[in-house]
Formats: sequence, structure tokens, C-alpha cells
Amino acid sequence: MSDAPLTNAIIVVFLLFLATVTMGWVGSAQNPAIGEELLKLFAKEVAGQIDGNNPADMCVKLFFNNFQACILLFLGGATFGILTIFIMSLNGIVIGAIMEMVSKEHTALFVAAAIVPHGIFEIPAFIISGALGILLAQSLIAEWYGGGDSAVAAHTFARLFLAVVLPLVATAAVVEAFITPVVIHLVA
Repeated sequence: MSDAPLTNAIIVVFLLFLATVTMGWVGSAQNPAIGEELLKLFAKEVAGQIDGNNPADMCVKLFFNNFQACILLFLGGATFGILTIFIMSLNGIVIGAIMEMVSKEHTALFVAAAIVPHGIFEIPAFIISGALGILLAQSLIAEWYGGGDSAVAAHTFARLFLAVVLPLVATAAVVEAFITPVVIHLVA
């Protein structure tokens, strides 16, 4: 497989992610009630499921939560990319809204400390998973029009997913559970 299609898909998904983070940030700034509701939803559905007092337990739950999201981003390509785009957009909007809400009460350094240590692994994992989902959708469309074998393509994408995304998600979970809290404490 040439790297050009993957690179192009990564660029498209990255731009989608940036656009939706911006939408979430701006939307929350213009209507704080939206940001508050998204923050409550995130606290209930994601953060509420993770025990912050036990880093090892937190690490395992973060890993499975994020790995599940990455799998959905990748396999969402089987819906001709609709699910992939929806999940990526929703994540971007929620992240943007939460960042805006947190930035009201904390410094930019605090927000960066809460995101950057694990985000340098987690965000690329999401973007690559989304890009692979887009490529899966393209291969399905190509096969539909008689120009490819989506099963062969899916196998190639799955191997890449396991080789690249799995280690990124695992590293992000370890960093988020054990290192990010220390960095936040140093900054706070």
C-alpha cells in the first residue's frame, strides 16, 4: 500500500478534528449551557466510570475506553465512513467544549498539562483510526464499482491498526493514569 492514501486520509481526519474542536470551543463560549451539558455528560459517561484513586485501575479502564473508540472509528468505515465521521466529529466537539469550560477556571498552562502528556499519543491514535476508517470506506466504494477487494484492504488496514494504534492507545493510557496527574499537580 502506498503511503499517499493514508497520509491524505490522516490530513482529512485531522482537519475534521480541528474544525470540530473549534466548533465545540466556540459553541461553548457563545452558549455556556452547551458546554456545561457536555461537561456533565463527559463526567457521567466517561470520567465517572474511571476510578481516579487507583492509577492501575484507571489505566486499564482508559485503555479499554479509548481502544473501543478507536475500533469504532476504524470499523465505522464499513458504514461508508458515516459512523467514523460522526464519532470523530462528536469527540472533537466534546473536547473543544470541555477545553473552553476548563479554560474559564484554569490557566492555559493547566489545560495544556491536562491534555498534552497523554494527548500526544491519544489524539494520533484517534486520527489514525479515523483515517483507516475512511480508507476502509473508500475500499468498499471501490469494490462496489468493481475496482478493488475490500476484504484484502481491510486486512491490511487491520494489521496497521494493531501495529500503530494499539501501542499508541496503551501508551496514552499509562501516561494519562500515571504521568498526567503528576504534571497537573506540578502546574496547579
